[in-house]
Amino acid sequence: MENIEIAKTFDEVADLLEIQGANPFRVRAYRNAARTIGTLGTAVQSMLERDGKALEELPGIGADLAGKIVSLCRTGRLPLLAQLTRKIPESLVALLRIPGVGPKRAKLIYTKLGVKTLSQLEKAARAGRVSELRGMGPALERTILRGIEQDRTRSTRVPLAEAEAYIRPLVDILREMPEVEQLDVAGSFRRRSETVGDVDVVVASSDPAAVAGRFLSYPDVKQVLARGDTKCSVVLRSGLQVDLRIVPAASYGSALYYFTGSKAHNIAIRLLGVKRHLKINEYGVFRGRRQIGGRTEAEVFRAVGLPWIPPELREQRGEIEAARAGELPSLVEIGDIRGDLQMHTDATDGRNTLAEMVAACEARGYEYIAITDHTKAVRVAGGLTKAGFAKQSRAIDAIRQRASKLVVLKGAEVDILDDGSLDLDDEALFDLDVVVGSVHSRFNISKAEMTKRIVRALQHPKVHILGHPTGRLLGRREPYPLDMTEVVKAARDYGVLLEVNAQPDRLDLSDLHIRMAKQAGVKLVISTDAHRVQELDCMRYGVDQARRGWCEAMDVANTRHVAAFRKLIEK
Repeated sequence: MENIEIAKTFDEVADLLEIQGANPFRVRAYRNAARTIGTLGTAVQSMLERDGKALEELPGIGADLAGKIVSLCRTGRLPLLAQLTRKIPESLVALLRIPGVGPKRAKLIYTKLGVKTLSQLEKAARAGRVSELRGMGPALERTILRGIEQDRTRSTRVPLAEAEAYIRPLVDILREMPEVEQLDVAGSFRRRSETVGDVDVVVASSDPAAVAGRFLSYPDVKQVLARGDTKCSVVLRSGLQVDLRIVPAASYGSALYYFTGSKAHNIAIRLLGVKRHLKINEYGVFRGRRQIGGRTEAEVFRAVGLPWIPPELREQRGEIEAARAGELPSLVEIGDIRGDLQMHTDATDGRNTLAEMVAACEARGYEYIAITDHTKAVRVAGGLTKAGFAKQSRAIDAIRQRASKLVVLKGAEVDILDDGSLDLDDEALFDLDVVVGSVHSRFNISKAEMTKRIVRALQHPKVHILGHPTGRLLGRREPYPLDMTEVVKAARDYGVLLEVNAQPDRLDLSDLHIRMAKQAGVKLVISTDAHRVQELDCMRYGVDQARRGWCEAMDVANTRHVAAFRKLIEK
């Protein structure tokens, strides 16, 4: 089993336990285990092969959960999950994707109305039966119906990090083959889109039969859709479709370019080729029958008079015109990042201690970080009171006294309350170096109310960063209603940074909003929102997102040295 599959199973167990009203600490244990396994850099299967006890040493796992992981890896089944679904239908988990339907309401709808599926929920809501239940009403019923419609139209694409977890082991096996001369994953994956549909793998080889044979024999293949010497297509056990394209080295650049896309970008480039009496396809660049380019992507672009365009920009949003004018941005890179400005410790809902998070950031070579635990309004996270932040401040002072190149800034992720005020008094706020203001509740208010709420928070002199600005969770929760133009304007006027949250299920802001902010002159900050050491590695997904928004290093505040960063956030 892949790590991501184990994590999904544990998340499902947590959902079912929550619906059944189980002890919150037990639910949280499975949630934490899912996050630990899902962000683990090493395959669980390989850990078991080396040392069966190694799992117990992972944060939040222990002997009981380690035993369940072993069972999953060896049998593909988890007896506890089967036991839970005998009491509560597994299909109820889908109800939790709908705004307004939490675990308690899902159970109430099931026990009172016999609703087990989304289609049954829709039928009950349209008949007005949901609004008749205690604690519900017509407004919630309308919210549920809108949520079901959004869920129906939502694509079957998976988050980028999830697709990466599924495809990486297969790609590693192919790269080990001596017959593979070059290999890249193309498509929306290479463009670093926030979600991925089918995955295209492009290979250059003079022995395509050997490569195809190895690809088709991959143990995780569930179904073979097509097999041939130059093209194979399979569905993995996860449901992800992977298409393999094998070409000679002379065509590799053209094939990689063609299958990277996007479609609109490719059409525009081919039209430029037509004007030069050229034919451009996956096999090369041709003048008549003679191939004049295609060994590299640069040859394809050079044929139409353009410099190479980074894959993240190939969306037909002005990149061709910028390339022609010599105005392509020099995109931000992971090596430009000097600090991480949102992370949590075990003082609230993180899994690692303050000292462990600091040590992990030192190991990553950061110049500075901000510790930003939750405030008390986030009750499920065990948010800190004023006294709690004072205690943490003293612990950070102790860390600062020892010799270290890492500057540890005192911070907090402060809840933006319903009226736009902050969940921490001014005296406590002014003791902090970095304040991240975030919305964690009441997502279903009107667009005007939400915009007013956030803009008021940005006016506070101690709010430096707006965290995960639209509140979205990819595939699970739509962005809350928000006038982003007004928020960007307020961020510019009040000198607030907008966060690009690098958590793979958030990637919030979107690439379009990032570019909007850049064009308005608003600075951004890329943060991991890490709740454990392993999640610090998510920074690269935030950088990918910023690159898709045309960001250069100068657009991102945490590419600056610490003194320049602190000067930037002074209001």
